[in-house]
Amino acid sequence: MPEEPSTAQSAASDRDLEAAILGLLAQRAASSTICPSEAARVVGGEQWREQMDAARAAAARLEAAGIVDVTQGGEVVDPATARGPIRIRRRPTDEGSAADA
Repeated sequence: MPEEPSTAQSAASDRDLEAAILGLLAQRAASSTICPSEAARVVGGEQWREQMDAARAAAARLEAAGIVDVTQGGEVVDPATARGPIRIRRRPTDEGSAADA
């Protein structure tokens, strides 16, 4: 019986984590980054550590959708192969337009 709420909670957490990432980024300067742990804390509260893998997965989904970049040391990395701490930033929407102007 406890399995169902856990499964439903996991599905909600995926959407909640994506929303938390986007919400946190929206509150920051366009060039700012966040740590996945910040989104995990928003969704998971005191049990945020349990949400870390899901937070990284949410960042990877948003990266695959072209919404965010995942970085390490300021360089864009593939979230599927990144090991260690990562940061998340909004993907620049007007790349190249300044050079064209």
